[in-house]
Amino acid sequence: MGANMKYRFAVCDDVDADANFLKAMVEKWAGARGDAVETALFPSAEAFLFAYAEDKHYHALLLDIEMGRMNGVQLAKAVREQNREVQIVFVTGYSDYLSDGYDVEALHYLMKPVAEEKLFSVLDRAALKLEKSGRALFIDAHGELVRIPFYEIKYLEVRQNYVTIHAREEHVVKKTLGELEKSLDEGFFRMGRSYIVNLSYVRGVTKTEVRLTDGASLPLPRGMYEPLNRALIRHF
Repeated sequence: MGANMKYRFAVCDDVDADANFLKAMVEKWAGARGDAVETALFPSAEAFLFAYAEDKHYHALLLDIEMGRMNGVQLAKAVREQNREVQIVFVTGYSDYLSDGYDVEALHYLMKPVAEEKLFSVLDRAALKLEKSGRALFIDAHGELVRIPFYEIKYLEVRQNYVTIHAREEHVVKKTLGELEKSLDEGFFRMGRSYIVNLSYVRGVTKTEVRLTDGASLPLPRGMYEPLNRALIRHF
């Protein structure tokens, strides 16, 4: 998203002093980058969801975990059902919540009191991920230009003279895998002649197959095990 970006963040914390401190640090971070940021404060998960129902345009959420009736993890799960692009950072006074974040693809956990350099480093990572999530594949479907965000594409598969793009919906295009590969980025890995996989969806790799987070299993061609593992390490 580069220089002079305009971000919208939400801070959800039921302790005013903590919320205002985070807001001030987010603004300092943005100022140092030459970016603008609008930071909305919410005193509870319910208050955020009420506003979110009307306006979903947030780039990142900084969520306190320990809040009233609905905690930060439950809030993140509700948001994630509709939105995979928004970056979620948890802020907590306790370390026993750490395993919960895997369900909602949390970017990071910050322990209170939050250290400025740690927060800045996490926000830099959020900005980088947001830049990537804006990228998309454009295809011609029956004379209409369709935009498929990269983060929605699980894998591409060759079937006869067509390629099926497995995303939120399936799209079939009369193009070669090589042509489509040129439009993708380093978050994708070409597995032989028949498949390109989005590394973000890979859950496990054996010598013969790749398991995806949705339970799908793709055959892994001979000689691809090491290169795929190297690509995964670079990606994460």
